[in-house]
Amino acid sequence: MPPDTLGQHGPPVDAAPLGEEEAEDLLRGICFKTGPPRTVGVELEWLIHDREHPEVAVPHDRLRAAADAVRATELDAALTFEPGGQLELSSQPAPSMMACVDATAADLASVRDTLGRAGLTLAGLGVDPWHPPRRLLREPRYDAMEAALDRSGSAGRAMMCTSASVQVCLDAGEEEPGPLGYGRRWQLGHLLGAVLVAAFANSPYRQGRRTGWRSTRQSLWADLDPARTLAPQGRLSPRDAWATHVLATPVMCVRADDGPWAVPEGLTFRDWIRGGGPRPPVRADLDYHLTTLFPPVRPRGHLELRMIDAQSGTDGWIVPLAVTTALFDDPEAAETVYRTVKPLAETAGPPAAPRNPLWTAAARDGLSDPELAAAAAVCFTTALEALPRIGASDHVIGTVAAFHDRYVARGRCPADDFPDPARAPYGKGLVR
Repeated sequence: MPPDTLGQHGPPVDAAPLGEEEAEDLLRGICFKTGPPRTVGVELEWLIHDREHPEVAVPHDRLRAAADAVRATELDAALTFEPGGQLELSSQPAPSMMACVDATAADLASVRDTLGRAGLTLAGLGVDPWHPPRRLLREPRYDAMEAALDRSGSAGRAMMCTSASVQVCLDAGEEEPGPLGYGRRWQLGHLLGAVLVAAFANSPYRQGRRTGWRSTRQSLWADLDPARTLAPQGRLSPRDAWATHVLATPVMCVRADDGPWAVPEGLTFRDWIRGGGPRPPVRADLDYHLTTLFPPVRPRGHLELRMIDAQSGTDGWIVPLAVTTALFDDPEAAETVYRTVKPLAETAGPPAAPRNPLWTAAARDGLSDPELAAAAAVCFTTALEALPRIGASDHVIGTVAAFHDRYVARGRCPADDFPDPARAPYGKGLVR
């Protein structure tokens, strides 16, 4: 999740109630801001483990002390901590992919150095393979989130406290149709999503046991309330589809300045506007509601691609950032990959639906699925051809090429190299 100052308090004093038409206009206007693609961002979530004994849970007081030390570090990115103590770096919008890589790499070096002095390290894994969910942050918003997500089972707590991802943020695109048009980019995000899940699947274990999924993280998302995690359905334009979806999604909680936050059941935001809640909603409530929706592609003025597992190693996060940016922002690559993934996705029904056959195969089988492997091969080859055109350095191109050779060209994903935590030195190659 991006940094969220809205979630700390109740609504502003004397704020005007939000009307239904005003809410629809706001959603259409703020979620797809169009123009030529120029900026790139990345949000990196990391688990924090003991450097020498990652199988031993880090005590809360040690995590808090480490968090305070990291907060005191001068960073370009925004720094937040997730409910289970996961660290998140959200880069500033950068004028190019390389500017994003350079700034984020510098921030990560500072964070790693700070944590290293405390005997801790960042772990780029989609789900913690050892530890059960345990919530470090005790705040009204997380109390409310836990209560709301518990209604659909245990996956919510696991998602909140043990999962981590690479989220790539790209401009929404141009107003006009074409490979860089916002409608095409919105569609491409959903069509390409399953290929990204499969290629970067990196979470086959949970609580010391193999789960049967290459991306256990994606399987957890599929087990959450579908109203909150699905892509908008239907044939409306992206702006209308998103506005309709947001207002039809149940409210997770109603914020308050004092005491616990209300957790209504089945109250959509549209119903709340029409008088169904404990008080009238205001603009800040709509802004907060948007942060409680977790579709695979979330429009926030830009497009936030949320389906990629966190990646192991110092430079592992660079690969999904570089590949996705190249496939979206280079017009030739965007057209090639769109033609590649469109037929594949059209055979599988609504994008990112719970247990949708394509997304299920991506999470369960990774690139051992022949169709996904063939699509990934085209996507990576196309990205490697496009990266020089968007100014990628030799190091970035070499990092992507090495990932392609190790995994994609062999029909494999990072989960296939994951050692059994019960039989192999868990820290080797994974926690560093």
